[in-house]
Formats: sequence, C-alpha cells, structure tokens
Amino acid sequence: MQQLRAVVLGGGIGGLTAAAALHRRGWTVTVLERAGALEPVGAGIALAPNAQRALDVIGAGDEIRAMSAWQDAGGLRLPGGRWLSRTTSDAAARRFGGPVVVAHRAELVRLLASRLPAGSVRTGAAAVLTDPGDAGRPARVEVTGGEGQAGDGTEFEAELVVGADGLHSATRRTLFPDHPAPRYAGFTSWRLVVPRPAAPFEPHETWGRGCLWGTVPLHDGRVYAYATAVAPPGGRAADDERAELLRRFGGWHEPVPAILAAASPDAVLRNDVYAGTEPLPAHHHGRVALVGDAAHPMTPNLGQGGCQAVEDAVVLAGLAGTARTPGELSRALAGYTDARLGRTTDVVRRSARVGRLSSWTSAPACALRTAVFAVAGRLGPGLALRSLDGIADWSPSATPPEPARRPVC
Repeated sequence: MQQLRAVVLGGGIGGLTAAAALHRRGWTVTVLERAGALEPVGAGIALAPNAQRALDVIGAGDEIRAMSAWQDAGGLRLPGGRWLSRTTSDAAARRFGGPVVVAHRAELVRLLASRLPAGSVRTGAAAVLTDPGDAGRPARVEVTGGEGQAGDGTEFEAELVVGADGLHSATRRTLFPDHPAPRYAGFTSWRLVVPRPAAPFEPHETWGRGCLWGTVPLHDGRVYAYATAVAPPGGRAADDERAELLRRFGGWHEPVPAILAAASPDAVLRNDVYAGTEPLPAHHHGRVALVGDAAHPMTPNLGQGGCQAVEDAVVLAGLAGTARTPGELSRALAGYTDARLGRTTDVVRRSARVGRLSSWTSAPACALRTAVFAVAGRLGPGLALRSLDGIADWSPSATPPEPARRPVC
C-alpha cells in the first residue's frame, strides 16, 4: 500500500476518535458526516477512567480530566431522598485510577475535531459502503447526500473504512445483513442541561418503580440530568417532555423539582433505548471495521456507550495504524476483533442487567431491591463503583497483542 487512506462513516465520538488516532499514525483520513454540522444531539456524556486513558493516546485525556466537577460525595437514593449507597470521587480515583468525568457532548466533539487537519471532516455528506474490499482490493464508499441535499456521487477508495454510523448502522447491515437489529430495551430516556440550582446538592442517581433520575454537575457550573422510565416505544408527551418529566418526577426529592423548574421544554431530549440482542460474529469484514454503537449498541446504565466507542477507536488505530501491506492490515483487523468482541459483549450484557434491574415495576420486587442495595451499601464502596469493576480500570496497554503473523498467499 502506497498512500494509506481511511474513510470514517460518521462524525460522532467514536468516528472522530478513530480519525484522530489514525491521523496521528500518519494516515490520510476523511470523515463523512450526514448532518449539516458537527453539532451533536445530546447533553452530557460520562467518561470513566478507561475512556480517559484511551483519549491519552490522542493527547486529549488531560483536557477531559480538567473537566471533572465531582469533588465530594454522591450515591444512590430513593425518590423520598433516603440514601441507599454513598461514595466519593476519591474512592473512584483509588479504585479505577481517576474519577468519572461528565462532560458536555458538544465540548467533547469540539475537542476531538480539533485533533484533525482542516478539511478532514465533510458535513452534509451521507455515505454508503458500496464495497467492503478484501485483501486484494480497497473498500469503496459513495456519497449519497446529506440533510436536505441530493447526492453528488463522489466515490472514495480507502485501505480502511471505519463504520461509526451509530445505533441503526447501515454499514453494519451491509456487512452482516442477517444479524438481528438492535431491540427496544423496554424504556425510554430523557436528558437535559440546566443552570446550577441555588441550593447545593450531591451527585446522585435515584431509583423508583420502573424509573430513575440522575443529577451530575458539569465543570462550567451547569448541571446535567438524565432520566429513564418504562414506556412503550415511540411514545411522546401530548404537551411537551418537560411536562412529562414533571408528572413522573416532580414530587421527588430536591434537586429534582428545582432542575425541572429551571428547564425549558425545548431543552429536554427524549430517546427510546435500544440495545443489541446478540454479539456480531466479528467487528470487521474485508477492509471495514465497526466502532461504537455500530458494533455493540448498549443501554446507558453503566455510562459506557461512549467510553467503549473511544476504546474501540484507539485499539483499531493502534493495530491497523502501523499496517503497510494488505496482509498486515488483514491481520490487524482480525486482531481488532479479537481485542474488542469479548470485552464489549461483556459490557453490553452487564449494562443490560442493570437496565433490567432499574426497570422493575412490582412493589414487592422494588422493596426487595431496596433492601439488597441498603445492605450492600453498608458493606463497602458505592454500588455504582462496583458495577464498573473490570471496566473502568482498562487501559490501552491491556490490548491483546496482534495475532501471530502468518504467510500471506
């Protein structure tokens, strides 16, 4: 291979991280994003120490750590305010090598995009994979349009295509057409960012019957809040989503009512939650690798969706980024699947278990859950920390080595 070219389909967190990491390896990278601008739809994103260490690979980890706003205690609560489990940022740092940082998605996207040369990102450029390529030929991608635009028919050839096109990935369907699509997890989610309320509060996640609420400070003084509730798919409030949150959570402990009072209806985002039903047979095919939700859609209950996308990206770049022949790239992509398939499958399943637990609606079952959490909370560090054991302590150096080189026919 003479000129090393990568095309990244999707300008989200996984795609931009992959592009930045490959660029640092000397590849020529083009990011194709269907939206008209890199203006992420979202609010906050949790970046656990595993993601921070992955971002160190592209020189962005310390900038994320500087956004840490959780300095005191926090934990798990009931809607009336009772604490079931408490922990501190220091406990997280001791356990995982650093605190969990919650950043605004827009800040993270800007940070990642700043690691790329000007002109690397093409917005308003929806694209499809037309040929995954193989050891003897490059992959091919065609630009088909964008938001409100007709396709210009531009074609790209690349030694590597990164499918980072999200939950309903067209790239995944092209590579694995018979694989089951992500399935509705049984609950919907809301996210919002508001100014900090006047009264002080401790970060918390509060569990009710079939629903939960979380409140976390951001480094700029604002507050990120999120909620989930069991509901049929496709539902929307008859009035607005802020009013729906008031109906569901308005009587919960402070600062929940204060946050809802500060929110504007158009600032509340609602999305149904989908997750993979079974792992893909591989995270690559031909010259194409999948990252993030395109490879392993998961529920948000462990805060690991974006973290695993960032891990994927730096592992892929570390393995594929040094390839100089078609045979080396084939081995590198096989190594990427070996490194990521088992780990992400475990995280998807663990997150789904927490999601099911948080979705219990039976009063006796929820009472039993409360009793178990209360006992567990008295025995050691917070439940949220224990749920991240074996996940948040990951580092890029933990990546398995590339498979042994074999003769290439």
